[in-house]
Amino acid sequence: MRRGLVVCDSLLMLLGLPCVVSSRAEMGLHVRTLLCRWRLMHFALLAAIFLVTVFMLFYSISQAQSPLPKSCSIRAEAPTGQTALPCSPRWELMFLKIHKTGSSTLLNVLLRYGEKHQLRFAFPDGGNDFNYPAPFQLTHVSGYRPGSCYNVIANHMRFNPAEVGRLLPRERAYFTILREPASLFESSFSYYAPIVPFTWSIPGQDKMAAFLRHPRAYYDPIALNGHYLRNLQFFDLGYDKDMDPADPRLEGILQKLEGTFSLVMLTEYFDESLVLLKDLLCWELEDVMYFPLNARAPSHLWRPLPELEAQARAWNGLDSRLYAHFNRTFWRKVDSYGRRRMTWEVAELRWLNGQMAGVCIEGGGLVEASQVRERAFRPWQPMGKRSIGGYNRKAAIEEPYRALCEAMLTPEMQYMSKMGSNLWKMRLWAYFRDLINW
Repeated sequence: MRRGLVVCDSLLMLLGLPCVVSSRAEMGLHVRTLLCRWRLMHFALLAAIFLVTVFMLFYSISQAQSPLPKSCSIRAEAPTGQTALPCSPRWELMFLKIHKTGSSTLLNVLLRYGEKHQLRFAFPDGGNDFNYPAPFQLTHVSGYRPGSCYNVIANHMRFNPAEVGRLLPRERAYFTILREPASLFESSFSYYAPIVPFTWSIPGQDKMAAFLRHPRAYYDPIALNGHYLRNLQFFDLGYDKDMDPADPRLEGILQKLEGTFSLVMLTEYFDESLVLLKDLLCWELEDVMYFPLNARAPSHLWRPLPELEAQARAWNGLDSRLYAHFNRTFWRKVDSYGRRRMTWEVAELRWLNGQMAGVCIEGGGLVEASQVRERAFRPWQPMGKRSIGGYNRKAAIEEPYRALCEAMLTPEMQYMSKMGSNLWKMRLWAYFRDLINW
């Protein structure tokens, strides 16, 4: 008991709290130990109150965001005196933002267009996803009330078409993007493995290779965050990631998805995808200019081995079927658009991107996370890593391009905040990550 009292007194001294010493000789060690423990509990309670206060302060600050844009117009009108356009730009958009597909770059395109035209975005409440991995519900939308009007929904979610349809009916423009399954699996494993507990027991330096050699020795279908490491695209679309790829129902699912999404883009043909999107939405080519965002810095890129690629495709059999199906539909759309026309417009888009990179980016390209000077352009990083690269803005940018450069360089979190998104959860988490240097 005397040892317990010494420990208690030592802790109190470390915390800067006075030890309780009785002036009465009859007070025994037992009572003194209880009093010391009570004071430690009192300190813990005060610490908890302090943390809750900080938590609520972040929440309160997050509420004081800029107001949401007001527009909920469906169609754009040609300015007075100008010839009417052959089509009207579409402003009511549902983009299913699938993980690790280059979707953050596309979100930047949508945010820029929405800011320019004062469109109203349906943002998540507190974070950058709609309570993922739970299926989407209207209650996940920040500030939602029955009858609320929104133009765009474009953050991560697990697709729930019935609920999404209550927010934006299916006659609006629904589109998404897919990535070749082996490439996506590697990217997902690199980014999310630290938060998937069953990967912690995988031996060796190359955990992904060890996992792919014997995936069922580690994989648990109900494990926390396990969805990131099997058929992630199929899962994000709202379906069972552990379904047998030979299940006869799969063909019906693919046909249903084809009927739901007006366009399914492909990461490997990103520029061609943006040209098709521009055509679908009746936008201008300048509207879909981009710089790659949330991309790994060169030192963190994967050098694929054919054996691992084959193993990754086999393990992600549903994603492989999904990608093969929409690869065919994609090229049918390209043929319908015209191959020569597509080649010309892709070249023009790449020229525009190159021109803007020369105007906006110091050094012309992506740099390591540690080299990004301005906090406004520092991207969110995965757990325990600094693998996502960013950009340095040129010091002297001509006035006509300054706002556009800033918008094109701004990462997802910062742009969402600028547009009025309530990101208090992300701010609080970022604060504690900085505090512990994680």
